[in-house]
Amino acid sequence: MKRIVKIPAIILLTLLLAAGGLLAWLTATEYRPEKLETADTEIRKELPLGSPPKNQPGASPSADRSIRILSWNTGYAGLGAGADFFMDGGTMVHPESQDAVEQNMSAIADYIKQGDYDICLLQEVDRNSDRTENTDELSAYSEQTGLGYAYAPNYRCRFVPYPLPPIGKTDSGIATMSNLMMSENPKRISLPCPFGWPVRLANLKRCLLVTRYPIEGTDKELVAVNLHLEAYDDGEGKKAQTDALVKLLKEEYEAGNYVVSGGDFNQTFPDSLDIFPIKDPELWTPGVVDETVLQEGWNLVYDTKAPSCRLLNRPYDPGAADTQYYVIDGFITSPNITVDSVKTIDLAFANSDHNPVELQITLN
Repeated sequence: MKRIVKIPAIILLTLLLAAGGLLAWLTATEYRPEKLETADTEIRKELPLGSPPKNQPGASPSADRSIRILSWNTGYAGLGAGADFFMDGGTMVHPESQDAVEQNMSAIADYIKQGDYDICLLQEVDRNSDRTENTDELSAYSEQTGLGYAYAPNYRCRFVPYPLPPIGKTDSGIATMSNLMMSENPKRISLPCPFGWPVRLANLKRCLLVTRYPIEGTDKELVAVNLHLEAYDDGEGKKAQTDALVKLLKEEYEAGNYVVSGGDFNQTFPDSLDIFPIKDPELWTPGVVDETVLQEGWNLVYDTKAPSCRLLNRPYDPGAADTQYYVIDGFITSPNITVDSVKTIDLAFANSDHNPVELQITLN
């Protein structure tokens, strides 16, 4: 009888010690970015063969022409049309295959290359993660498009222990790609983290990526802010991060600059719920962007003619009546910028669970 009782006790103690050891190791190796850091950069000196006509590397924008900007959550090239995801009600933890990742990366790079964009704001770009077999996706995008980049990590963890099989090692972040000349080193600005210990150990550390471009013939700058706000929180995290974003944008505008921010807000934009309503409130439901945080003259820019995101509770099925769509990707522009156009490009979620959103602006 004593042996029967002792064996389960030993097993339980072993499991507790293993869990405690894992928590201790994750705590010791936790990614702890500073409030303000210099982002990684790579400046391309030459355009790749076969590139379409565009600005030469290192050019400065001027106030007399339109500027084309792309925002795209690339889903680490692992969330194409055939994917679902366990956090959204699906079952998959890793992509279907590395071949699928490579195909998605190639398609994403081709689209960026042919788009003739001045600035590309990308989110969920893996550089050294188990889920994408340690592929440096950003370097691949840069080499294939000829665009230089700034990069800020927002998800670094030596081992994400959930679910089963576990996510494993992650090294991912947001990237701003451009041929325009940057006026100073780009900055990574940490955003408030809504999670406490131990949940935060294996969670994202959200941030803003700020790049600056001198305006030809002036002492002003075009300030681009790349963002990917909180997804799986109770709403307070998104609110705190949105407040921090708006505070930064206002400071830059008051300094005399042109300001544009874009990315994945993980919040629906006003009126979009009328077009793409929530069909199952038991599944992931985003908050709604609060327009009141913006002062008069600022523009919240988005397109509701096509969805910018789909729910990953199952592989993409455009014919199903209950397929869940959202409009959660867009831009904020300062009062001294004229919005010429904004358009969500419907790529049928072939290579990511997000569609790219294109913005064209003119500096007043």
